[in-house]
Amino acid sequence: MTNPLFYAKIILFGEYGMIEDSQGLVVPYSFYKGTLKFSDLSSEFELKSNRHLQKYADYLTVLNLSDDFKLDIGSFKTDILNGLFFDSNIPQGYGVGSSGALVAAIFEKYSISKLNADSISKDNLKKLKAVFGEMESYFHGKSSGMDPLICYMNLPILIENKENLDRVSIPDGEEGKGAIFLIDSGITGETGPMIQIFFEKMKTEGFRKTLKEEFIRYNNACIESFLKKDMNPFFRNLKKLSHWAYEHFRPMIPESIFNIWKKGLDSNAYYLKLCGSGGGGYILGFTKDYEKAEKMLDGFQKEVIYRF
Repeated sequence: MTNPLFYAKIILFGEYGMIEDSQGLVVPYSFYKGTLKFSDLSSEFELKSNRHLQKYADYLTVLNLSDDFKLDIGSFKTDILNGLFFDSNIPQGYGVGSSGALVAAIFEKYSISKLNADSISKDNLKKLKAVFGEMESYFHGKSSGMDPLICYMNLPILIENKENLDRVSIPDGEEGKGAIFLIDSGITGETGPMIQIFFEKMKTEGFRKTLKEEFIRYNNACIESFLKKDMNPFFRNLKKLSHWAYEHFRPMIPESIFNIWKKGLDSNAYYLKLCGSGGGGYILGFTKDYEKAEKMLDGFQKEVIYRF
C-alpha cells in the first residue's frame, strides 16, 4: 500500500507574531511533498534519511505523549531496520516545513488511535497541535506544532490566538494580474538562531511595544482583508507590514534580498515579507501586477503560488 503524501506549508501571515498571540494564516503548498517509503538504501540520500529516522525514533521512545496520541514506536523501529526512509523534495532551511511533513507522515502511519483529519473537532485540533509541537521540538529546540498540523490536515488553517485555531477557506485563485510568489534567497536559513534573535529583541520594551501596537495590528488586518478578498485595504496594510519588517527584522532578511525589499517599498510595485523565520530560504512577495514585478526582480528565482 502506498503511504500518503504530505505537502509543504507556507506561513502567509503570522511569522514571529504568533509567538506573541497574533493571528496566523498558514496554507499547504503542493509543489513540495514527502512520503515514507521502503528501499534497499542503496543511495546516499535514502541511507542518510534512514539514519536520521533511527535517531528520531530514539527521541520518540522517551517522549511521553498522552494516551490518545500514543505512537507504535516498536513498528516504527522495525520498519526503519527494514529500510524505511522519508522520500521528500521539500527543501530544508527554506521555511516551507520539511520537518513538519516528516512529523505528520510518522504520526499518520504509527499513531495507535487513528484520527480522521476530515472530521477532527476544533478541540482535538488544539490537542494535536500540542502533540505535534512535542514531536517537532527534536528539530528546532522549541516548536508550536503548527507546521506538522498544516501538513497533516492539508488545509488552510487560521490561528486566531494561542488558544484557538480552525480550518478556513481562502478565496479561490483566479488568473488575474496579481500574484503571491516566492523568491529564492539562494541560501538556507536556520530557524533556531533566528528565533534566538527575536527573543533577544523581545527583551527591549520599545521592540515589544511596536510589535504589539504595529506589527500585530498590520498582520491581523492583512489576514482579515485577504480572507474577504478586499484587496485595497490588504495592500495598504501589507505595505505597512513590509516596512515594519524592513525596520525591525533586519537580521532575519538575507543580504541578497535587502535591496529588492526596499525597491518594492519605494516603487509600490510589490511588497516582500518573511516566509517563516527568515535568515535565508524563501521570501514571500505580493503584487497587483506580477509582470511588472517579475521584470524588476530579474535575476531572482521565483515561483508563483497564488493568482488573483
